[in-house]
Amino acid sequence: MARIQTLPVSVVNRIAAGEVVERPASVVKELLENALDARPARIDVALEQGGIGLVRVVDDGCGIEADDLPLAVAPHATSKLRVAEDLERIETLGFRGEALASVGEVARLVIRSRTAGAGAGAALEVDNGSRGAVTPCGGPVGTIVEVHQLFAKVPARRAFLRAAATEWSHAAEAFVRTALAHAGVALALEHNGRRVHDLPATDSWRTRIGGLFGEAFADRLVEVEGRDGDVAFAGFVGRPDDDMASGRFQHLFVAGRPFRDRSVLHAVQEAYRGLLLSGRQPIVFLRLSLPPEAVDVNVHPAKMEVRFRDPSRIYRLVLSTLRSTFLATDLSARLDPPPAAPAAGWGTAPAAARGALSAFAPFPLHAPVADRVARSPSPGIEPARAPWDEEAAAAAAAGAETAVQMHDRYLVVESPDGIEVIDQHALHERVLYERLRESVASGALEVQRLLVPETVDLTPGELELVGEHAAALARAGMAVEPFGGGTVIVTSKPALAGDVPAATLVREVLGRLAAAATSAGMLVDEILHGLACKAAIKAGDPLSQAEVDALVRDRRRVRDSHHCPHGRPTSLTLSRQELDRQFRRT
Repeated sequence: MARIQTLPVSVVNRIAAGEVVERPASVVKELLENALDARPARIDVALEQGGIGLVRVVDDGCGIEADDLPLAVAPHATSKLRVAEDLERIETLGFRGEALASVGEVARLVIRSRTAGAGAGAALEVDNGSRGAVTPCGGPVGTIVEVHQLFAKVPARRAFLRAAATEWSHAAEAFVRTALAHAGVALALEHNGRRVHDLPATDSWRTRIGGLFGEAFADRLVEVEGRDGDVAFAGFVGRPDDDMASGRFQHLFVAGRPFRDRSVLHAVQEAYRGLLLSGRQPIVFLRLSLPPEAVDVNVHPAKMEVRFRDPSRIYRLVLSTLRSTFLATDLSARLDPPPAAPAAGWGTAPAAARGALSAFAPFPLHAPVADRVARSPSPGIEPARAPWDEEAAAAAAAGAETAVQMHDRYLVVESPDGIEVIDQHALHERVLYERLRESVASGALEVQRLLVPETVDLTPGELELVGEHAAALARAGMAVEPFGGGTVIVTSKPALAGDVPAATLVREVLGRLAAAATSAGMLVDEILHGLACKAAIKAGDPLSQAEVDALVRDRRRVRDSHHCPHGRPTSLTLSRQELDRQFRRT
């Protein structure tokens, strides 16, 4: 075996470059972080060929002393740490001292800088690991960093770069993330001589979001804010009908840096549970605020991963705050002209009216569940809350709303804003789900014992699910027992299920349990979704006027009535302003 030896500096830098510099977007991110640490008022970024040919970052910050330029491109040299204890309270962005040394190893790096007290600036060039001498130069106070021909002399790495258009897309996203994190700094982006963004400094995060994605996009966002002692977060989330196909519009920030965290995003997803269609993603812009010692940003050289000292506390805060915000916000979908799509192809049009109706077994409407004295709640199921709009509930109880049925599937009612069109199946499904949920939470679920138990033949997989989740099924009113072979018997079901066959309910519920990747605490909730889905009236069922009125009245007595448990909107509003416009009254 070869003897152990210390690696040459150039090899160390090349290894570090492999971790820090993946593509032009990595260079943009690292140079922007260094520029921001100089406390500038403005930063200008220019790219050529998607950043492969050139990345130039210009800031008007404090600058670098001429004597410090050689150290600026040396590995593990930084002005932002002094002792090991400083790692416990990192409050800067480019603290590792690797970026410039790594970039200079795989590209031609040119730095020009001048401090406020210097009569002239100084320049330094590093060409793929070969460092030149510091030379005087002119220029304003601040720093200019240019990176030319990334990986030009590292063909193995150059081969992994994509087309210039693809690299430009990644680099632009890196710029956007930084611009979102630092709205108080003016930032501009140019590509191949074309100005793409010119963002003035602002103290309004909504304004910065609007500058990047369009004002119409930003205006529709819902503001959120939560605090638990010295841990807080603030920001904006999208309305459920503005959902997206991917998570590209999910931006999390802490200590001025973007990060990804499964726990926080899971809390967001749980808050939207029942408001989004399966597979759709919400829009999220959140900034976390917590003591520096409560978060470790030194987990990975790329610094996109962080580690929290108390992640469960943050999870609970985000989940409870978003849920409370949604309960207090009118999230009903509207039929107004959709807002302009986000700029520069950042997303797709809102999905307010997406989704197809399926056939569901008919089920007669029931009167609202009477108020009950709260009993000890069942674990995993929250007690039902008061109506989201007490004034509207009182008006509904007094018979102030009148609706008519159209095409045996939609209900039309006059609203203060215009005309509201209600999907009778979606709304009834939400009403039934909330009644079931309330009953389970209060321990007062009304169960119908079957005089003649129903038998159901199951596949081996379904039979295994019954055995695994028998207790959860029982809590939801479904008593399912083995009967021999692949057959089970159903001896009870929730009374709210009416005349729907027990076998139909069992198959629907088992199908959901098989497809769901949910926690044990949410199993009963998933079962209730299935029961409500099958028990609700379907599109095509004619309703009497009394049933129509009862359903419209009942929506004011349950929470989240604006969406069915699957996330589809239960109603759409055609505003009076849009009606006036269509009839040319404006």
